[in-house]
Amino acid sequence: MGQWIVGVDLSGPGSAGQTSLAVFAERGGALRLRELLAGADDQAILERVPAAAVVGLDAPLSYSPTGGSRTSDQSLRRLAVECGLPAGTVMAPSAPRMSYLTLRGVAVSRMLASERPDARVAEVHPTVAMALGGASVETLKAMKHAADARRQLLAWLDRQGLNGVLGLADASDHSVAACAAAWAAWQWSRGRSAWIHPAEPPQHPYDFVC
Repeated sequence: MGQWIVGVDLSGPGSAGQTSLAVFAERGGALRLRELLAGADDQAILERVPAAAVVGLDAPLSYSPTGGSRTSDQSLRRLAVECGLPAGTVMAPSAPRMSYLTLRGVAVSRMLASERPDARVAEVHPTVAMALGGASVETLKAMKHAADARRQLLAWLDRQGLNGVLGLADASDHSVAACAAAWAAWQWSRGRSAWIHPAEPPQHPYDFVC
């Protein structure tokens, strides 16, 4: 068996019920779903990240010292708009709706750095990653509110090599995003990201990829 791939769609502190985590095992050039957990707190995330895993976290893992958008956010936002997605698809880490998510993203990434030092962690944006990979933009726009759109995106992820996701017919948008986060991290681990903003330590210690 190859590497373990973990995708996490984070929510802010106090709303772990909206956090989903997907664990995949790489086998024969594809990924096999091993576990999908909805409602993951930080300890549950840590317990499900194996040693040397590749982890894609859907949350800002750093912020701009001057506030507002990071250079990476600006670059990805332009690309998202070119794909037909709304500009608000990529939000600044310090935006009111994002600040608590950024806080948790930074905390979880540092927890993994401390407790799973051999894990490879990247910041991912599942929606833009799927758009760049060829998924329907209109379907992506409908993902949050339409179960049929979520099923279509799971079928798309299945065609990208994520085995086992077709059985998630009742998955929430958070769970679909967790699977897509794993796919984006898997692509990154193989040098196949469609877009990458390399890490700029110490302020921005993680690659941001789609």
